[in-house]
Amino acid sequence: MPCPWRHLEAAARASPPRNARCAKQSEDGVPAPTSAIPRPPGVRILEDKDMLDFSQGEYGMLRDALRRLIAEEINPYVDEWEEARIFPAHEVMAKLGEAGFLGLTKPEAYGGLGLDYSYGVMMAETLGEIRCGAVPMAIGVQTDMCTPALARFGSDELRAQFLAPAIAGEMVGCIGVSEPEAGSDVAAIRTTARKDGDDYVINGGKMWITNGMQADWMCCLANTGGDSRHRDKSLIVVPLDSKGVERSRKLHKLGMWSSDTAQIFFDDVRVPQSFRVGEEGEGFRYQMIQFQEERLWAAAVVIRALERLVKETAEYTGQRQAFGAPLLSKQVIQFRLAELQTEIEALRALIYRATEHYVAGEDVTRLASMAKLKAGRLGREVTDACLQYWGGQGYMWESEPARQFRDARLWSIGGGADEVMLQILSRMDGFVPEGE
Repeated sequence: MPCPWRHLEAAARASPPRNARCAKQSEDGVPAPTSAIPRPPGVRILEDKDMLDFSQGEYGMLRDALRRLIAEEINPYVDEWEEARIFPAHEVMAKLGEAGFLGLTKPEAYGGLGLDYSYGVMMAETLGEIRCGAVPMAIGVQTDMCTPALARFGSDELRAQFLAPAIAGEMVGCIGVSEPEAGSDVAAIRTTARKDGDDYVINGGKMWITNGMQADWMCCLANTGGDSRHRDKSLIVVPLDSKGVERSRKLHKLGMWSSDTAQIFFDDVRVPQSFRVGEEGEGFRYQMIQFQEERLWAAAVVIRALERLVKETAEYTGQRQAFGAPLLSKQVIQFRLAELQTEIEALRALIYRATEHYVAGEDVTRLASMAKLKAGRLGREVTDACLQYWGGQGYMWESEPARQFRDARLWSIGGGADEVMLQILSRMDGFVPEGE
């Protein structure tokens, strides 16, 4: 499916850039909302669009093209991939890359379309139409988790070597932050990168790595030395075919089955220092900036999946007879589904508001954290309620409610647990007593 909207690139080039804002780190690691976030070079804002009406104009054209790709190239195979506990990442990424979807918000110089981040949110929301959570998550790692810092801060040579193939779908990437003893506490990572001549020698390991069994490279956060735990880390691109890299095992998860998740070890893995993303010691800050897009994406991707489940629950209960009448004739079910749909719409409004501020160049750590928190909790609430109304059929392992129930549980854990979101919000909103 060739990319049909290259005319957007000319519109992007004609639009003047706006000032961007960047997340500055306080000593406790919570980004302060007042400094500038650099937009990747070559990314512009289209000034003449109706903001976040995804049914109109360029949004609508892109969304419809992505929907067709999902309907033709992904959804027919989801059940097969779920059963196999893996999907063909290189094959799927190649199709998405050929169609232009892996670089909507990435610089034109490396094969992207150079559009603003609202198009990334449109893509994330549309990916929610895939009939599992695993494949959208794997795609999101490629577009919004392992590549944003590389696009913003990487050297031209590094971007040409790794970003451009990722945008084209020729390489699969992954993000290496979490470790067995450092998940949400990013500053506690133990993996080290020691200088030796012109190289780094990396030792340690990463855990729960999405795409880890199939990825060609990792954007790895490692300790490179410094005067504080927030200034001693760097992001380094690690080719996963390097000597000393061991993909220890594919992890067996509660949900997200068709996405491969790995534990990876580094034993004296040698990579050039030129593979470092940006400045040494700035990795923690870069990762905090990267988290803003990751959390907006994670919130947006649940919307359509939850809406679909509510709709299919209404259809099922409208057909299922109990005590001589459809289940949906019970007012308690009608009201509960209406309430859940209202909550989903409120989440959408929060995400769109955060996206508008982010596109305008503002720090959205607070709003993105709220959206991530709400999405995780609403995912659990909607899937639990809908599964209940499906009764015994919903409890069947292969049913849509059961799959969503399993998959949705991750969103309150991955990308920053609910408790971390609450910690960030408590501090930013002044709820933490002074001195704590």
